[in-house]
Parts: sequence; C-alpha cells; structure tokens
Amino acid sequence: MTKTNGQNAARKLVRLRRRNRWADKGWKRAHTFAAKKANPFGGSSHAKGIVLEKIGVGAKQPNSAIRKCVRVQCQAAQLRHP
Repeated sequence: MTKTNGQNAARKLVRLRRRNRWADKGWKRAHTFAAKKANPFGGSSHAKGIVLEKIGVGAKQPNSAIRKCVRVQCQAAQLRHP
C-alpha cells in the first residue's frame, strides 16, 4: 500500500506517522516514563545526597590506577547508589 498524496492528505499522513512512531524502539523509550522510573535520579541530570563512604576502585589491566569514588545516599529517593 502506498502513501496517500494530494492536497487534502496531510491529516491522514500525520495520523499515520504518529501511529507508526511507536514501532521505533528509540522513540518509544524516549517518550514513555519507563526510562525515568529506571533512573535513580528520576530523569534529572543532578541530584543531592549525603556521602556515606569513600571507595577506591581499581582499574582493569594493564592500567593500575585507583579511581576515587563515593557511595551516596540520595536525599530525594532515600536510596543508596555507588
């Protein structure tokens, strides 16, 4: 089946495009709240929290660096995140 064309076909084309967008995996993930629920920050880029402990995480081979990290308790969600 081909797309409709003509002067009065705009509404139908927009409606079909809107309906078919949900088949696109990336668009669907960006426009549902599933990603926000899975994100500990709730979709925001920054969050406030209390530092619980400082951790030194060793890097993989052949690097021998120790990465400085902290374990934080988020104030908004009351959850611990490394």
